[in-house]
Amino acid sequence: MNQTYEIPIWRKYTLSIEEAAAYFRIGEHKLRRIINENKNADYLLWNGNRVQIKRAKFEYYVDGLEAI
Repeated sequence: MNQTYEIPIWRKYTLSIEEAAAYFRIGEHKLRRIINENKNADYLLWNGNRVQIKRAKFEYYVDGLEAI
């Protein structure tokens, strides 16, 4: 039996750049710039050259900013 599970975006541990852009209402271009400037940040998870954004840790990072 092949089942597909759809996890709501607010429950996902990691987000793609596209998902993070929608969730945080930040443009994909700006997210890519943030990632390129912080490649070793603890809110990033690298799978080869593909990046996933750890939702809760990125929320904490964004909470500490006054502007983005």
